[in-house]
Amino acid sequence: MAYLFTSESVSEGHPDKIADQISDALIDNFLAFDPDSKVACETLVTTGQVILAGEVKSKTYLDVQQIAREVIKKIGYTKSEYMFDANSCGILSAIHEQSQDINQGVDRQSKEEQGAGDQGMMFGYATNETEDYMPLALNLSHKLLQELAVLRRENSEITYLRPDAKSQVTLEYDDDNKPVRIEAIVISTQHDDFAEEATMLAKIDKDIKEILIPRIIKNNPQYAHLFNDAIQYHINPTGKFVIGGPHGDAGLTGRKIIVDTYGGKGAHGGGAFSGKDPSKVDRSAAYATRHIAKNLVAAGVADEILVQVSYAIGVAKPMGIFVDTYGTKKVNLTNGEIAKKVEQLFDMRPYFIEQRLKLRNPIYSETAAYGHMGRKPETVTKTFTAPNGEQKTVEVELFTWEKLDYVDKVKEAFEL
Repeated sequence: MAYLFTSESVSEGHPDKIADQISDALIDNFLAFDPDSKVACETLVTTGQVILAGEVKSKTYLDVQQIAREVIKKIGYTKSEYMFDANSCGILSAIHEQSQDINQGVDRQSKEEQGAGDQGMMFGYATNETEDYMPLALNLSHKLLQELAVLRRENSEITYLRPDAKSQVTLEYDDDNKPVRIEAIVISTQHDDFAEEATMLAKIDKDIKEILIPRIIKNNPQYAHLFNDAIQYHINPTGKFVIGGPHGDAGLTGRKIIVDTYGGKGAHGGGAFSGKDPSKVDRSAAYATRHIAKNLVAAGVADEILVQVSYAIGVAKPMGIFVDTYGTKKVNLTNGEIAKKVEQLFDMRPYFIEQRLKLRNPIYSETAAYGHMGRKPETVTKTFTAPNGEQKTVEVELFTWEKLDYVDKVKEAFEL
């Protein structure tokens, strides 16, 4: 029976995403100057105020206030009328040293036996319904907001946009679990004040439908067949959206875990990613299970795969690995037998995850908006500046967990 499925996304100017981006900028700066840093930092943003809290063990010292201001400025909060301005907002740091009780469970004399930074279960998911092996509804939700941010920065075709925005896409699937059309699109975007609310609503509705949507279709021709005149559009459905960002709602690190992962498809262990160094398996093992799931689907093991791994704090070896192929497997093995082969192919001890995916590098700022999964792996050069003026320039690989570098190994192991 045909069914509907919905996913949402939020923009880089959403208050929770501002918090994520500040936390991950701190992670990157700590790792740039001390790759062995252990960091767990949370950010709260509200009207005119940023509060930083958390635990750090590192050899480096940072100007955390300046780093936070640079992030806020880059996002676009640079005007006093936003009631949250990079140059004038107050920033309070309550970051302190990491608990020795936690650290002794992670650090070991032998790096290979590094313990997990926390207990818990993590999930990775992949599906072949898109080219990047991500769920389509989430993929489209992200693309809508990424293109809206491009329009905001261009400030030519649409000149009234402010940084905060949300999107939502509802798809219709057929009996074979294939997406056939878009049922509904919801976009709420913060904007400058208008003289008349009726004029404002008509203008925003027209611009979204006649400027944003055609750009999405042009840049993503593989999805053009999903768009039609019957789509239900809900553009700023509450009406006026001038008050937004941290002035409209407080933001916290780690509150958009479904936006960060699979849009409600698959599963989630509950642990957020941003603000955590890779010794925290909430982050590193979630990336590793995505890497596994994507390579298994790309190799043809199944059309859709969920991988779970679980840990005890301070223990290197996972408690177990679980695989669900949702009845789409192409190999003559049970899900349990597939999980056993996964365990042989991928060493899921924390140290080996860090090494395999090159996670002790400053690669996290780019993950903190528009999803951690389904992104394009690429090599970039970054420069970081310490409070004493020391500069560190590093070449790093972004989104290593999205690489299809194990496809051949998977095919060999599964005789595909």
